[in-house]
Amino acid sequence: MIRVVLVDDQALFRAGIRMLVASQPDLEVVGEAGDGREALAVVATTRPDVVLMDIRMPVMDGLTATAEILARPEPPRIVMLTTFDLDEAAARAIRQGASGFLLKDADPEFLLAAIRTVHAGSSVIAASATRELFAHFAEAPRPVPPQYGELTEREREIFALAARGLSNAEIAAREFLSEATVKTHISRILTKLALRDRVQLVVFAFEHGLA
Repeated sequence: MIRVVLVDDQALFRAGIRMLVASQPDLEVVGEAGDGREALAVVATTRPDVVLMDIRMPVMDGLTATAEILARPEPPRIVMLTTFDLDEAAARAIRQGASGFLLKDADPEFLLAAIRTVHAGSSVIAASATRELFAHFAEAPRPVPPQYGELTEREREIFALAARGLSNAEIAAREFLSEATVKTHISRILTKLALRDRVQLVVFAFEHGLA
């Protein structure tokens, strides 16, 4: 069962998402909050797997709440909710460690798939939209850190495909590998580069001119 917390200042929006999520046999809403400060307490008490976090809220915004939650031990995955597809605040949240972003008017099935995708960690939500977001708000590339040089040639090939947003299954099919082998490669890459997940891998690629 995937445990979900909803954070949004619009009660009607939360109610709709709660009904949608609760209709799924593998998903469960374990808490809700109407602002970032309330979210800190709810997440601490419910220990969710995934948090859907609105960016713009009163009292404490989603960016601040996300940073505080991710600073805790064993934090949940956080997906930012926004009304704009090119939202600089969403890009900032992902740089802080959020696991992706969703438009508030996303198709219900897409939202459900996004929750499962983030929990599984095998691909990136809306990979093309995520790449477009970082391309739009790109800064001058930073020097490539020495740990990138520790990747094997095969790992660099897998890194490049993952940076383009390909899932484990897509990489496996393209490279004639098993999904288990791809998963192992991705795990080693994340460990060597000290990255939390695949979304951070995409961010790393853009920030260092490797995308």
